[in-house]
Amino acid sequence: MNRDSFAALITLAAGLALAFPAPVRAGDFEVNPDAGNNSFSAVFDAKLGERINAVSSAVGCQVTYDEKTGIASGKCSVPVESIRVDNDDTKSDHFRQWATNKKSDPALCRIEAVFAGVKVGTLVPGTPAAFGAEIPFTVCGRGRTGGAREKVTGTALLFPPGTYGERATIRIRATVADFDRDAYRIGPKYTDGWLARVQALATVVAEKGTVDLSLFAKAK
Repeated sequence: MNRDSFAALITLAAGLALAFPAPVRAGDFEVNPDAGNNSFSAVFDAKLGERINAVSSAVGCQVTYDEKTGIASGKCSVPVESIRVDNDDTKSDHFRQWATNKKSDPALCRIEAVFAGVKVGTLVPGTPAAFGAEIPFTVCGRGRTGGAREKVTGTALLFPPGTYGERATIRIRATVADFDRDAYRIGPKYTDGWLARVQALATVVAEKGTVDLSLFAKAK
């Protein structure tokens, strides 16, 4: 093979590499709670009451992705103290009371999900990979009544190094439909000092809502 043929072969190989980008390698990824580009949003829309929106950007995750099996496992959490309700101080404070039942420090309380064996499949740049899983959640250490899990659906999209920062990044968008706050004992009837207002709030605040997550997990 002469020099010109070898150069042409290298050029062809480079072109193919760009046309068919490699899948992400196995490894550990993290969602930085201080990055500011991650979001947690929970909407509770009562038919006869208020539409409440609880948000936070302080979501943190540790994720392990196995390239060979396409399986992801790890843990994600959001501090209750970081959650703002309708961007209102009073509503946010009420939520913290309801979440902790006024029995623990909001600074130490988290909404947390621990997952294993989530089938994501092969991650290739530019192609969102759909996933679905049943994942256990806890709120301030309390699991769902009866031990049931939440049905989580979403997509994972790979950004190779250099396209969204220096490290490989996986954008994760996930939804938890019909999240039942009452099943986690979040509410006035479980909180000291709120008993007299339980009936009045029954139709104002919905018990079930939708949780949406938009996260960027970067390779360690």
